[in-house]
Amino acid sequence: MTIAVLGSGAWGTALASMLAQGPEKTVLWGRDVETVNNINQKRQNPTYLGDIKLADELVATTDLAKACQADTILCVTPAQSFAGLAKTIRPLVNSNVSLVLCAKGIDRTSGKLLHKLACDVFGPKAIAALSGPSFASDVARGLPTAVSLAAVTTDEAGRLARVLSRPRFRIYTTDDLVGVEIGGALKNVLALAVGIARGLQLGASAEAALIARSFAELSRVAQAQGARNSTLAGLSGLGDLVLSCSSPQSRNFSYGTALAVGDDLTNRPLAEGVHSAEMALNIARQSDIDVPIISAVVDVLAGDIKPADAVSRLLERPLKGEV
Repeated sequence: MTIAVLGSGAWGTALASMLAQGPEKTVLWGRDVETVNNINQKRQNPTYLGDIKLADELVATTDLAKACQADTILCVTPAQSFAGLAKTIRPLVNSNVSLVLCAKGIDRTSGKLLHKLACDVFGPKAIAALSGPSFASDVARGLPTAVSLAAVTTDEAGRLARVLSRPRFRIYTTDDLVGVEIGGALKNVLALAVGIARGLQLGASAEAALIARSFAELSRVAQAQGARNSTLAGLSGLGDLVLSCSSPQSRNFSYGTALAVGDDLTNRPLAEGVHSAEMALNIARQSDIDVPIISAVVDVLAGDIKPADAVSRLLERPLKGEV
């Protein structure tokens, strides 16, 4: 049994280092030669994980064809590059390979969740999605983490969980692919809103209210797409939302904070919510679902309204029942 992790950013490197400490041989693929050399020679990825020491067993490579000969492949490149990656690796993978999607987002070109893109390219293969409240630095340091893994069947999800779980990386399983993926995609957008609140210094009460109302929006949109309530209330929904909305370690949260205070946003780390926000709004509108927080985020990102005015717009909405 061999595992390949495609993508040598923070999350890909953290997952690969954690997995390499198990019985399966683990290979990490990355495009950047310097990053691969640092991992192999210095046991570090200083660009993304600072001085955190990586597993001695981990092997990194720039040879994509070699990496794709694995039995299980984790795709950890950014969500907006997944469509291109999928087409590239299609002729390289084994016929019985299991693909685990680890990016969180909605494809801007097609408006599809990543598992649906994967099905378009690979057909009815064993496709799964891994998501949940997990910072790359925590996983790389070996701190306790729990996530959700969804596959088409619970049996397949259980099999992959046994392959990928480690003593401090606990995986819960489900067959609700839509719920796991859409929870991870929408929480990125909503974390931008809570980050804006932090930047405007609106206080802990306002942030708590935003998180609660954000979960209401996430749930309405996800349920309309077929997600289960139990999934949304779990790790890949509420759990991931709370984590992403409460710490500057969250790229989306910190991006929202920087946006609110007027910082230069060029060359900031990737905030996937910026790319997924408009698609999330489109999905909501297609189902005639009211999502005032997501809508406000879209307008702020487009420059159509200032962050402070967006908050005022939310507060001035007509009074209504909570449910």
